[in-house]
Amino acid sequence: MAQRNNAPGAGVAQPKVLYRKYRPTKLEDVVGQEQITSVLGNSLKQGKVAHAYLFIGPRGTGKTSVARIFAHAVNGFDYQVEDSYLDIIEIDAASNTGVDNIRELREKAIIAPTAGKYKVYIIDEVHMLTKSASNALLKTLEEPPEHVIFIMATTDAYKVPITISSRTQVHTFKLANPETMQAHLRKISDNECIRISDDALGIVVRRGGGSFRDSLSLLDQIASLSDGKNEITAEALNQALGLPEEQAISDILAAYAAQDINKIHQLLQNLINTGIRPETIASELISTIVAVPNPAVLPLLAHLPEVQPPFPEAKLLLALLANNSAHTAPRGANTVITSNLASMPIATSESPAKNEEPSSQGLAIKPSETPPMTSEKQSAPTKPAKTAPKPVSQNFDWNGFIEAVHQVNDAVYNQLLKVNYEYDGATIHLYPDKKFTKSILDKPGNRQIMAQYLGGVALVIHEPGERVLPEDGQISQISAIMGGVQEVKGDLPF
Repeated sequence: MAQRNNAPGAGVAQPKVLYRKYRPTKLEDVVGQEQITSVLGNSLKQGKVAHAYLFIGPRGTGKTSVARIFAHAVNGFDYQVEDSYLDIIEIDAASNTGVDNIRELREKAIIAPTAGKYKVYIIDEVHMLTKSASNALLKTLEEPPEHVIFIMATTDAYKVPITISSRTQVHTFKLANPETMQAHLRKISDNECIRISDDALGIVVRRGGGSFRDSLSLLDQIASLSDGKNEITAEALNQALGLPEEQAISDILAAYAAQDINKIHQLLQNLINTGIRPETIASELISTIVAVPNPAVLPLLAHLPEVQPPFPEAKLLLALLANNSAHTAPRGANTVITSNLASMPIATSESPAKNEEPSSQGLAIKPSETPPMTSEKQSAPTKPAKTAPKPVSQNFDWNGFIEAVHQVNDAVYNQLLKVNYEYDGATIHLYPDKKFTKSILDKPGNRQIMAQYLGGVALVIHEPGERVLPEDGQISQISAIMGGVQEVKGDLPF
């Protein structure tokens, strides 16, 4: 008769969390991993059991559950979730990483099983073993005792040495697809008398991310919202979890695709005012984009993962405004101003007439819309360029200009990053904020460097404060949503 050690508290009725209550005890009860359970089931029927298995896959997909079921099945043991047989040994590699732990395992593995045919070692997170411990385990895998079976599990298969994985039968567990998970949770909800709408259950499925354990834990958490009479709705669930409504996320993405900054600002302000964290909004945006990829919003994936403290509100706003073609400032300018002033009198000296009032008409905050630099090459007068820089053509390209300067002089480049500019079709006007910046750019040698890459465009460097530039719409909206903070010139703190 098989020897069993009852778990602590056995015989005392205790409420179980859902993921433990509904943990499968037979291979046919495992949901969503049929490609694995069918193979293992056939090997049991045919009596062809390998001496080592490696289960790989994300957390909560059933690796440990299947390992326990299989360990009981090969010995003919009755499997109950709370039982503990002497011939089934579970080891957490994250807590037993050293070579001494594995040496002890090897010494005990030689001893014959107590009741079953096999002594089964289940090693969880096997990738956590040290190199010495892995080498010690390898010796046992190379020449295992006939009565020993190893079942190893890991969430990071690439960290498992190839010398170990190559000596095992590998099975890959996958996250459950939404349809499978929805049906599974619906069945459990009905069994537990949890009244929940399909839309609300869909939120649980999305938040669970295909992990059975995470999904059931979330369902367990929200079960108290149902009193058996009132149904848990999507709206009530969003409020309980502090999540934005699905429609609000869709509206933000639609506004982003339409480049409607005012709408983005309004939607974000509404969500943040209700207490929803920017990180949560970013997470929901990422999940929605990944679930239904749309080329118009895919650029957001490059920025949304960065929405973390400090300044998460600002980071979220900048993520949503960063790729707006009508409002994005190119690298090297905090506020870029382009204007067609061909019909206006332009001062050609370095200090235009003081009584000249700049026109605000036709000014727009936008990136340079000119073609790229010409292919004509020009040698650098100072340090060798990493790649041969190209002079800027008559159709002025600010980004190309400062990058060309960057190749030959870091000091000039760094000061150009701190200026605003205006191009009227014939002359580039630089508006530095500080005298120091102007003094650096005004040096004859530095003017000569810049002239080389202006392609014949005239250069005027104005005095600090000489012109009041239009307010940057992006910064203004960030200021509004964050309570009136002021724009700070130069590098942002994030």
